[in-house]
Amino acid sequence: MAADTTGLDEPDLTLRLLWRERLGRPVGSRGPKQSSSIDEVLAAAIRLADDEGIEALSMRRVADRLGLKPMSVYTYVPGRAELIDLMVDHVAGEVPLPRPRGGLRERLALIARLQWDEYLRHPWLLEIDTSRPPLGPHISDHWEWCLRTLDGFGLDDVDLDRVLTLLLGFVAGPARSHLDAERLQRSSAETDDDWWARNAPLLDRIMDPDRYPVSGRVGQAAGAVVSAPNDAFEFGLARLIDGIEVYVRSSLRETA
Repeated sequence: MAADTTGLDEPDLTLRLLWRERLGRPVGSRGPKQSSSIDEVLAAAIRLADDEGIEALSMRRVADRLGLKPMSVYTYVPGRAELIDLMVDHVAGEVPLPRPRGGLRERLALIARLQWDEYLRHPWLLEIDTSRPPLGPHISDHWEWCLRTLDGFGLDDVDLDRVLTLLLGFVAGPARSHLDAERLQRSSAETDDDWWARNAPLLDRIMDPDRYPVSGRVGQAAGAVVSAPNDAFEFGLARLIDGIEVYVRSSLRETA
């Protein structure tokens, strides 16, 4: 049986929604005259995800926040997946992109810290599959800005893409750890220090120093250091940038 190719020549509806300000409302949008707008639906969806996490997001919950009938939300956005794509693109345009300054190191740090701040504003972004990111206007503008920020420092076009992907991928790790720690603190009646103090006698019995000599030494040293919440991010970012700078210098020598 031949594969059904119906609609393969039609542009993706999500793309039309993402670029609605340029293209207008998608042809064939159904339903009566709308009492809200796509932007209001997006704002309600983002607030819901910020408050309760992306797993709480549903068309019904968004409708409740807007005081609409559940099915009426589908007259704005065809489904949850498309709504999430619109949300991801929307938050990418929340903060004006600054004018890049300084050398490669400063610019790499600027890109990473903007992404870090975005994750802290919207933790649900860390739960989104970005293997095929929504190519909306804000995502596209942000990617272009990132590439221009790093352009002209000796990276060819393939390496520009690879370095940027590496940098943004790194940020997700410490951001997730930081947010997980914050959630644990909010949900727990005791601090980390209280937990360690309560369990120290038992840990002393089971963590044999002859079996775990390095773990014990490193744990004691690390525990004595007072760390800021973003120390792991800043330390990792600095080491990552160190490596990128070495790579750029070696690439320039090879092409000289």
